[in-house]
Amino acid sequence: MKKTDGFAAEKIIVLPAYLLEQITAHPLNRMLYITDIGFFPRAQYHYRERPEGCDTCILIYCAEGEGRVSISGVLHTLRERQLVVIPADTPHAYWTETERPWTIYWFHFKGEQAGDYTALLKGGSGPLTLAAQDSDKFIDLFHQCYDLLSGGAYSASHQILAMQTAAYAMSSLGILPEREDEDRKRQYIESAIHLMNLRLEESLTLDEIAQYTQVSKQHLNHLFKSSVGFAPIDYYLRLKMRRATQLLDLTALSIKEICHTLGFKDPYYFSRLFRKINGLSPTDYRNKLKG
Repeated sequence: MKKTDGFAAEKIIVLPAYLLEQITAHPLNRMLYITDIGFFPRAQYHYRERPEGCDTCILIYCAEGEGRVSISGVLHTLRERQLVVIPADTPHAYWTETERPWTIYWFHFKGEQAGDYTALLKGGSGPLTLAAQDSDKFIDLFHQCYDLLSGGAYSASHQILAMQTAAYAMSSLGILPEREDEDRKRQYIESAIHLMNLRLEESLTLDEIAQYTQVSKQHLNHLFKSSVGFAPIDYYLRLKMRRATQLLDLTALSIKEICHTLGFKDPYYFSRLFRKINGLSPTDYRNKLKG
C-alpha cells in the first residue's frame, strides 16, 4: 500500500502558481522561496517516487520513526532527528517503514540561491543529524513559516517573513557540519591531553600520542597548533612545567627531586626549560612571594 498524502492530522500547503508569481515578484523572495510545505505525523505507507526528479529542492526532517530516501540510486536510512535535502532535478524516492512510520516536516524550495542552501546542507550526500536543541529550533521555525503562509500568504510582508524564516532555518542548520568537525577536533585534542596528564611523571613521544588518539602525527600537529597554539610535545612539556610549579609551591621536594619526578634525567635541562616557559628559574620561582 502506498500513499502520497492523506494522513491523519497532516498539514500541507501548496502555493498556487499565481501566488508564486506574486511572491517571486519581490526581490527579497527571489533568492529563496517555498513552493510547498507540510507535516505528516506517523505517515504509515507514505511513498513518493520521482524518477526524473523535480524542479524544486526538497528538505525532509524526520522527527520520529524512520524511513528510506533514495537519491540518484543511493539508498539512505532517515532516522529520528535526521534531515536530508534532495537537490533539484535529481531522481529520488522516499518512503516510510510500516513498523515505525516516520513523522516528517518537509518543504520544497526554489530560488536563485536554492542550490547554495542545498550545498550548505550537504544536499544529495545523505542525512544530517540534529542535536535535541537544534531539532527544537528547526521545528519552531518550521511552524512559524507554516503559520505565516497559512494565515497571511496574500500579504507581501508575511510572504517575505515566511521566506526569510525558511532561509534562517536552513542557515542555522548549515553550521552543524562545521560544529561536528570542531567536536571531532576537540575530542582528538582532549584525548591527547588526557594521555599527557596520565604520563606527566614519565616520558611521552609524538608517536605514542598519535597512536593513542588514532590520528596521524602530521594531523595531530596541525590540530594542536591551530587550536592551542603549540605542537603536542611542546604542550606536553608545558603541562610538566605547570606541574613543576605546583610541586615547588606545595611540597618541600628539591629541584633535583622534582626534575626526576617529572621524568627528566638532566636537572640543568629541566631548569633551562622551566625558565624558558615560566620566565624564572625554579629557585627564583620558589622564593617569589605568592598569594
